[in-house]
Amino acid sequence: MTSIFSIAGFKRAMAATMMTAALCYAAAAEAAPLRIGYSDWPGWVAWQVAIEKGWFKEAGVDVKFDWFDYSASMNAFTAGKIDAVTVTNGDALVTAASGAKNVMIIVTDYSNGNDMIVAKPGIKTLAQLKGKKVGLETGFVIHLLLLNGLEKAGLKESDITIVNTLTNETPQALASGDLAAIGAWQPNSGEAMKRVPGAKPIYTSADEPGLIYDVLTVNPASLSSRRADWEKVVKVWDKVVSYINDPKTQPDAVKIMAARVGIKPEAYLPLLKGTRLLSLEEGKAVMVKGDGFKSLYGSSKIVDDFNIKYGIYKKPQDLGRAIDPTLVNK
Repeated sequence: MTSIFSIAGFKRAMAATMMTAALCYAAAAEAAPLRIGYSDWPGWVAWQVAIEKGWFKEAGVDVKFDWFDYSASMNAFTAGKIDAVTVTNGDALVTAASGAKNVMIIVTDYSNGNDMIVAKPGIKTLAQLKGKKVGLETGFVIHLLLLNGLEKAGLKESDITIVNTLTNETPQALASGDLAAIGAWQPNSGEAMKRVPGAKPIYTSADEPGLIYDVLTVNPASLSSRRADWEKVVKVWDKVVSYINDPKTQPDAVKIMAARVGIKPEAYLPLLKGTRLLSLEEGKAVMVKGDGFKSLYGSSKIVDDFNIKYGIYKKPQDLGRAIDPTLVNK
């Protein structure tokens, strides 16, 4: 017969074994590199400079960047395959609504002209779109950009006809002649202008700075358990921005970034100019609570309202939990 003392001993032994296993797992997680998903946008390709210069190793943090198509990067983050992902602030809210807990810890940039409403020849203003068709991917931030421009022009969404068009199909859609304009971001917006000689942007993200912020958003569990490592990542970002913005080193930075996406440096430079990279000090000013597009909180509230209105998700997101400015402030 087994005594009560031996059963108790067995339970203690099992508890000790489980605790040891948990500690081993935590140690393994601590030793593993931080996994960050990034994709083809200048504010995120910028990380390539730090990767190739070895700045993460210098900072004492082990980081592995995984290259994705944009949507695939969000899917990988939602599936828990990576610790962090580079996305727009609006899409950070979308991933949260889908169940992928995340917190924005740094603003890398804002779109400063790369997102465009491109009109066919003869149309020079948004007001001239009244009664006409515009092709864009509904529910995406380019849709919000158009609505923002229409409001400024004294028009409502009902004054035009929006044709739901995949972003990568907008160049051929404009060339077909059925649309008066399209909404897209680079390189698709640039391709549309190539296909339709005389087509020009009539409204861009440079007309509303802060409508589209780009961020690095992190799994809260990873941020909690490896906060010191994420602080080092944030500091490296400041070094990246300085290197890219310095006229002496910018050519080398552009060469690195262009090679990552497979185009020539001279073709990449205009794309970089359409993106306003933010230093840590500039990001700190943006990550202050406020209304409107000058604040990440205000911009995200506008995007949150947009996402609910267009059925992207149903309930408002908790912006207090979605944004953590403490690493940038530190």
